[in-house]
Amino acid sequence: MALKKKAGRKKAGKKRAGKKKAGKKVTRTARSRKSDRSKVSGKQPHEIYYVARKFGVRPDDVRQAIKKVGTSRERVYAELARM
Repeated sequence: MALKKKAGRKKAGKKRAGKKKAGKKVTRTARSRKSDRSKVSGKQPHEIYYVARKFGVRPDDVRQAIKKVGTSRERVYAELARM
């Protein structure tokens, strides 16, 4: 049996006119929490090891770079490129 579409009010909401809003792309994790991919978490070992392997440095070097320049992925990558 096919479901019938209910006639009625449309959902109230803001309409976007023109261009989409520019900004960071934020994804959701399995627990529906926002995840920011532009940061490197110094507390998660898998991220430290990923960055260390990517640049061919020790995990301690990655931790030092995070302490020196902050958690911004771009700044950490730039600092590791200088090493």
